[in-house]
Amino acid sequence: MFGLKKILSRGNSAVSDLPADLQQALTAWRATAAPSLAEAHYHTRYIVVDLTTSGFKPQEDDLLGITAVALTKGGSILPDDVISLDFSGLAGESDAVDRQLVAFLNFTAKCPLVSYHWPFVGAFLQRAFKERLGLDFQPACIDLAWLLPSLFEDKAHSIRPLDHWLEAFGMEAEGRRDSMANALVLARFMQRLLVRATNKEIDTAAKLVDESKASSHLRRTH
Repeated sequence: MFGLKKILSRGNSAVSDLPADLQQALTAWRATAAPSLAEAHYHTRYIVVDLTTSGFKPQEDDLLGITAVALTKGGSILPDDVISLDFSGLAGESDAVDRQLVAFLNFTAKCPLVSYHWPFVGAFLQRAFKERLGLDFQPACIDLAWLLPSLFEDKAHSIRPLDHWLEAFGMEAEGRRDSMANALVLARFMQRLLVRATNKEIDTAAKLVDESKASSHLRRTH
């Protein structure tokens, strides 16, 4: 199976050798202003991201796919507001890989990204965008692994597996989940977290991003 690691190297090609339409799409994306993080949660679009990988080492293992689910302004999950990218069969199809990555950028539209264990997710994404598109991908991010125990101390005091939170919130999930199922689970967690955060006056995306950073730092150093 070939994943993105196998095709990350552009060989003798440079980013400037991208097809003209992809270069234009990247230029347009770079020029687009990021949404304000000062808006209330229900005026903000959040993008929940889950990955498929061949292992747990971003610099060594394959990125096989990206799944993203949007929480719309209003906090709803709409069936057609998702994107699922599969790189596992694209070895040798450089343009197809680049087009999928640009499609992901356009889908996220510089909105805050939500994941479980952002250092892991972010490292795979940053490497892919840097090596394929020459892009330093540094989105605003929210790490549910740290925020859930921070805001739901009544249910856990430390990082726990996803199945713990499913049980804690009374959600059902049977067997091993694929990336889409995981992303939808994380989106449902995010819906609950937004309610709790608002009740604690963490009522904007900026405050939630800051709380995520603070929770990660505090729990890593204590």
